[in-house]
Amino acid sequence: MNEIIFLVEEAAEGGFIAKALGESIITQSETLIELKEMIKDAVRCHFDSNHLPKMIRLHFVREEVFAV
Repeated sequence: MNEIIFLVEEAAEGGFIAKALGESIITQSETLIELKEMIKDAVRCHFDSNHLPKMIRLHFVREEVFAV
């Protein structure tokens, strides 16, 4: 596998949640710096060393609602 993509959203209670596309990986943290480390750790735990992705891509999703 060359890369794995995570959707990153702001959590309602604060911090961030990251969900992998096509894999059963989800993690969260309070800061973006910590989130990147948590994602790396989750990917290492999910895949064996022979199948680790070479790259992790983060896709930031932000929902915004406002009145007309």
